[in-house]
Amino acid sequence: MRAASRSRRASTGRDVARLLADFGHEASPAPMPTKQEREPRVFRPTSTKGPRAAGRGWAPAKAPVATWRMTSDQAPAFWPFIPTPALPPTGAQMGIDVASGAAFHCDPLGWVVRGDVPISNPNIMCFGKPGMGKSGTTKAFVLRMMDFGYRALILGDTKDEYEGVCRFLGVEPIALGAGLGARVNPLALGPLAHGWEQLDAVEAQRRAQSVFSRWLTLIRALVGSQQIGENLVPFGPSDEAVVRTALADLTGYAAGATSLAETTLPGLWHALDNPAPEMVAATRFENTRQFMDSTRLLRDALGQLVNGALAGMFDAHTNVDIDWLAPIQSLSLSRLPQEAVGIALTCLGSWSAGQREVVSRADQRVVVRDEAWRQLRLGPEAVKAFDADMRLSRGFAGTGGDIQYAVAHKPSDLLSAGDEGSVAQTIARDMLHLADIKILHGQGPKVAGELDEILGLGPLAVHAITTWARQEPGRAVWQVGDRMYKVATVLHPLEAALANTNTGIESAR
Repeated sequence: MRAASRSRRASTGRDVARLLADFGHEASPAPMPTKQEREPRVFRPTSTKGPRAAGRGWAPAKAPVATWRMTSDQAPAFWPFIPTPALPPTGAQMGIDVASGAAFHCDPLGWVVRGDVPISNPNIMCFGKPGMGKSGTTKAFVLRMMDFGYRALILGDTKDEYEGVCRFLGVEPIALGAGLGARVNPLALGPLAHGWEQLDAVEAQRRAQSVFSRWLTLIRALVGSQQIGENLVPFGPSDEAVVRTALADLTGYAAGATSLAETTLPGLWHALDNPAPEMVAATRFENTRQFMDSTRLLRDALGQLVNGALAGMFDAHTNVDIDWLAPIQSLSLSRLPQEAVGIALTCLGSWSAGQREVVSRADQRVVVRDEAWRQLRLGPEAVKAFDADMRLSRGFAGTGGDIQYAVAHKPSDLLSAGDEGSVAQTIARDMLHLADIKILHGQGPKVAGELDEILGLGPLAVHAITTWARQEPGRAVWQVGDRMYKVATVLHPLEAALANTNTGIESAR
């Protein structure tokens, strides 16, 4: 009886299909399972026991090889140099990317405006041991960028390495030194002084702020480079107020002149050494004696510069006519004593910044700063001045276009600006990142370790710098943003002759 009852209940039930049909719907048929197609073989299978002949696939045993399948984004974890995305073929063709075999081009300002190249500024820093090809790479870059409308400014040729390049291009380099006729005024007003009488009050104030800020950065660096025993001369807010007031008086800006008068470092020194009553009152000193006592270190430091290291070079108005339309201009410092080179580089940096404050879009320039470490060793204020110059390229990129190209032997040259953990060293370390393009020629293991610590190169890049790059001049690891490229610079025979820095050694043999 119970079995029959269960059978009747089971037979009277409706499945889902019947239920849907009773209400006027039709159930869709269940999909038939599809057969999964196997992916095609990437490699053609070959028997390890094939014919024993060349290219026939014979092997005595199976190789323990693991197969990996990954995207191009994951592949750099295994082969950092091989799958690096290629850079666009624009700008100077520098040589061969040995990882891909393709030509390697360098176009810093072009890279900045592109979204597919990970850099935000066009500056370049070049490191390498002597004889590893820094000079050849630099000169090749300068010469080849001229084909794209760039001009070059060699801001302090400390070893006369660029005299041959200048004369090859029909330009006579400018030599600075005691007893020579050339003068460059670091307090030159520059193009911002042009048309001052037609400016409204707002624009005149903006230009004056730019000019005085540049001058104060220079004076701070020059004064801060002088020493009292083992300590550097301080330059505080009171000193800055005194110098700014003196410069405003000397140029006529304080009196509301319609055009500014150019002054010099000796003019500034004499104005502070013989202060007018108006200056004493404007700087809030009670009397001249208090002014003289409070500014003694400042005045002595400026006097030492005028009568000592900078005598006969930067102590008068500029008397050289620089043709900014020429393909290259070079300021030679090889005739200076070694202790004066850093100070001269600081002055030239300020002067060149003043000359470049108003540039046209067509005026693109490569500014080469050789032996940059000499300036950085002058102290924190000199480091800040160099840092300001490096930052200017970003602003010039929107109007004309400056590529700051700094050359040094090793990163410790820059980090020697101060003691470990000091403000100067911190600025110098951060300044390495103001150049998104680094050219790393051959180095020893210790220096390569320093580069790895600062730049995060990784073991493969360090190995390339200490082995492959040292086997032949011109080889270098290029760090473009966070990308690495192994590049061998290829020089034309004429470029190789112009880049030869061993001429003096060879002629002495």
